[in-house]
Amino acid sequence: MPDQQQKFERFKALHQQATAFVIPNPWDAGSARLLSSLGFDALATTSAGYAFSTGRRDSLTALSREEVLANAAAIVNATPLPVSADLGNGFGASADLCAETIRMAAAVGLVGGSIEDATGESDSPIYEFAHAVDRVRAAAEAARGLPFVLTARAENHLCGRTDLDDTIKRLQAFAEAGADVLYAPGLPDIEAIRLVCQSVSKPVNVVMGLQGPVYSVAELEQAGVRRISVGGSMARAAFGALMRAAEEVRTSGTFTYAAEALPGAVIAGVMAEG
Repeated sequence: MPDQQQKFERFKALHQQATAFVIPNPWDAGSARLLSSLGFDALATTSAGYAFSTGRRDSLTALSREEVLANAAAIVNATPLPVSADLGNGFGASADLCAETIRMAAAVGLVGGSIEDATGESDSPIYEFAHAVDRVRAAAEAARGLPFVLTARAENHLCGRTDLDDTIKRLQAFAEAGADVLYAPGLPDIEAIRLVCQSVSKPVNVVMGLQGPVYSVAELEQAGVRRISVGGSMARAAFGALMRAAEEVRTSGTFTYAAEALPGAVIAGVMAEG
C-alpha cells in the first residue's frame, strides 16, 4: 500500500499529464474497492452518494464534517489509490473553518479535496466574491506543505446563476489565491467548458452525469479538460438498478434482474483483495 506522500505525488502528476483522466466517485468502502479493481488512477468521494446511502438528501446542512471525513477515511483505507474528497463549502462560512477542514482532511489520509462557494442558503446561495476568494486563500494556505491538492469550486450554475463571466472571474481569482484545480459544475455546454479551460491557468475538472449534455472523455480532453468526475451519478445508477429490480419483483413477480447482477463470487474476490 503506497503511503500518503506517494499517493499525493501520483495524484498531482495526473493533473500535469497532457491527457484527461477520469476520477469516479464511490460512496463507501465497498464501491471504492469495486472501482479500484477496474484500473482507475484515483477516486473522489461524493456527498450525494454518501447522503443517499444513509437515507438523507444531499445538502450542506444535512451532513456533518465528522461523518463526511469518517466516510472519506473508510474509502481511503479501502483502496491503494489516491482519494480526493467532496468537502462541501468547508463546513462553515468562515475562512478559518475552511482551513481547519483542509487540515482535518489531510489528517485522515486524503490527498485532495474541494471547497465550494455555495452558502446553502436559498436567498443568498453564493458567497460574495471577496469572501469566496478569502475562503479559498485560507484553504490553500492550510494545504501548503501538506500532501494535498486543493480544488476550488464555483457553484453559480448549480444555483441558478448562469453568469459565465462571473464564474470565470471566480475561477481565475481562486487560482490566484492558490487553488491547484478549478471546477465549475453545471456548465451548459462544451463551448462553455472550452472557454473556461482557455480562461484559466490551472487544470479544470468537469463533472459528467450531473445535468445537461454528456460528452465523451475524448471530447472533453479536446476542450482542455484535465480531470473528469461523475459526482453522485454512479450511486444513482446503482439505486436505479435496485429500483428496477424491486419494481420487477413487485409488479411482475419475476426475478430476471438477477441475470445481470454482479456474481457474489466476483464481489467477494474484490473485497478479499483489500
